[in-house]
Amino acid sequence: MTLSIVIPAMNEERGLGDTLDAVPPGVETIVVDGDSTDGTVRVAEGRGVRVIRSERGRGAQMHAGARASSGDAIWFLHADTVPRGDALDRIRQALGDPGVAAGNFALRFEGASFGARFLNRLYPMLAGIGLRYGDSGIFVRRTAYERVGGFAAYPIFEDLDLLRRLKPEGRFVTLPGPLVTSGRRFEGRNFAVVFGRWVVMQILYWAGVHPCRLGRFYETIREPIR
Repeated sequence: MTLSIVIPAMNEERGLGDTLDAVPPGVETIVVDGDSTDGTVRVAEGRGVRVIRSERGRGAQMHAGARASSGDAIWFLHADTVPRGDALDRIRQALGDPGVAAGNFALRFEGASFGARFLNRLYPMLAGIGLRYGDSGIFVRRTAYERVGGFAAYPIFEDLDLLRRLKPEGRFVTLPGPLVTSGRRFEGRNFAVVFGRWVVMQILYWAGVHPCRLGRFYETIREPIR
């Protein structure tokens, strides 16, 4: 089984290098740039990976990367998330079971802040009720991905939308990791305010508010105060 790695990026100069350095050489890796204004493209090209341009928006960027890739399975990795060295072997082993359509990894937020410690406790509970997010490194068989139409061009909640549509295709498995992701979304901010906004967005999404409307507020949550 061949694997392709797709990394959406938009102004990710700060963390992209660490993510790419953790990817084993020889694996097809595509960075999909959404019109960055910093050194994101330079960082990616300096490490010899393929860079393509796409309409800005995580769902659109990941779908563009999937279409440009050639692997039997696709691993969608966020630009600020660092995988373990054995992650690709674990994915291949999981997809060796024909009943498995997709999966993700256990996730740890970096740092010792209250926000990181709180989310490190919360995420396993959310996974227990079926809420799994893109920063946990979602991987999927290409055949299943293509049958359900891939990622929608949503700026947020594209992950929950895809996983909902993948359910009829087979089992979803969570592999031990952990992947380590940045805690930047609550750096320099009041964590209670950031988390409260995130909860409100979740409620609105499940109440039927379109992700494109919610996406207008997403950047204020994700990016730290400079």
